Amino acid sequence: MSDAEPRNPFTRKGFIFGAITVGALAGAAVLLAFTSQGGGGDQSNPVAASTPVVTATATIDPAAASVCGLAGYETAPTLTSAPATKWSIIGTVAAPDAPDAGPGVTGADGVRSCYSHTSEGALFAIANWWALGTDARIAKAAIEQLAEPGPGRDATLAKTSTSANRGLSAQIAGFKILSYDGSAVTVDLAWRTNTGQLVSVPAAAVWLDGDWKISSADDGTSPFPPSALQSLGGYTPWAGI
Repeated sequence: MSDAEPRNPFTRKGFIFGAITVGALAGAAVLLAFTSQGGGGDQSNPVAASTPVVTATATIDPAAASVCGLAGYETAPTLTSAPATKWSIIGTVAAPDAPDAGPGVTGADGVRSCYSHTSEGALFAIANWWALGTDARIAKAAIEQLAEPGPGRDATLAKTSTSANRGLSAQIAGFKILSYDGSAVTVDLAWRTNTGQLVSVPAAAVWLDGDWKISSADDGTSPFPPSALQSLGGYTPWAGI
């Protein structure tokens, strides 16, 4: 690459989100890798088409039930506004908590798990996943427990490493449910850095063994690249800080 060619801000090294860079959590690291070039262009992610309100049944299939007994079961998204949320700092990030959405369990190791089988529960699961990845004491256990089993999780664990925080930080600023069918979900979280820049970081999860498990590519990376945002247009504002 010549000096005249613009550098891709998402491939530059040296900007680490929180205390660690961990495989499938690498999207959180690169969300801070911004220059003025990173904010160019209008970012728009395809939003899932509106779906009729989810059906609710008196009896839930055991495979669909929450492992810790949280109520709720959706086969289509119903989250149209910011949910009532309690926020707690995990690592360097404000993480969401709600009695009906989860986390229903916080282990002795600090891992927050068990989320409702709803679009709200999926949102909380993915947001907490990013937050846990900023705490080096928790991150490896979080991957072991919360990542979808398979080559992606194995690759993520194999390349777990620590890295210093370069003084940059980011907080959740909004969300967009890109797709949801009860079996799988893709959530796009908008983040705001401490320099005021906005970035989109989508993530996917599947419902497995009574909880949402975060998906990654076979090499342990996120299947979705982060993208610079001009504004929160199209996102539901949602923030703890």
